[in-house]
Amino acid sequence: MTIIDGKHTAEKIKDEIAAEVAAMVAAGERPPHLAAILVGHDGGSETYVSNKVTACEHCGFQSSLLRFDDDITEQQLIAEIERLNNDPGVDGFIVQLPLPRHIDEQKVTEAIAPGKDVDGFHPVNVGKLSIGLPCFKSATPSGIIDLLDRYGIPTAGKHAVVLGRSNIVGKPIASLLVQKAQPGNCTVTVCHSATPNIKELCLQADIIVAALGQPGFVTADMVKPGATVIDVGTTRVPDSSRKSGYRLSGDVDFDNVAPKCSFITPVPGGVGPMTICSLMKNTLLARKRSH
Repeated sequence: MTIIDGKHTAEKIKDEIAAEVAAMVAAGERPPHLAAILVGHDGGSETYVSNKVTACEHCGFQSSLLRFDDDITEQQLIAEIERLNNDPGVDGFIVQLPLPRHIDEQKVTEAIAPGKDVDGFHPVNVGKLSIGLPCFKSATPSGIIDLLDRYGIPTAGKHAVVLGRSNIVGKPIASLLVQKAQPGNCTVTVCHSATPNIKELCLQADIIVAALGQPGFVTADMVKPGATVIDVGTTRVPDSSRKSGYRLSGDVDFDNVAPKCSFITPVPGGVGPMTICSLMKNTLLARKRSH
């Protein structure tokens, strides 16, 4: 059983990006520039954005953080997005979700120019991903593909079961795994809340991607020996033994499932670090395209 170290892999990829950026700057070009819009003071969002700024520093990127109070109007926010769309010095930008209730997240996502949508959420990028065209791939699914690739996990002809059908993880990872590519070429089954026989389907899986947001959902009796298990879940569960009062739990009962696996990702330290890494890769790609 091999534990997939997402933290180490992400550091390695960021080092590779930093070397490429250093060569770019040495040749007289400006480094990639990633901007982030943060609305309000959500603790989780603050942490995510802070981690992204740190990753930019590691990769040698320029970064900008635009902060707004949660009473900003939808019209004002879209005006800021238009300004970034038209700024030639910004290669890519993200609008950190969730947004306050009075703002339509879909409308905001669609306002971002597809060529600067380094989160990969715009319908144009989602559509291109689904038919295998070059695009900005959604960060978490892209990170999962990188892990499968760098650990040399066989995917061609394998049965992959994806638990969850979200637009951010479930649907795009299913699209990537089914494509005629390496990693890829899987037979993919997508399970969700209306799937009646999830256990039976999981037992057929060579690869399970758990992205439901239900702590400990995947138990040992759902996993066949030798399977690869990718745990995308990160839910805070109360834990009085921790100083913070909580711990992060994945969608997989790690202690009991791990012994049955050939490969498994832990939580934390598995898929999570790869997500920000993918954002860096997309920003570098956006900079290259802007030449």
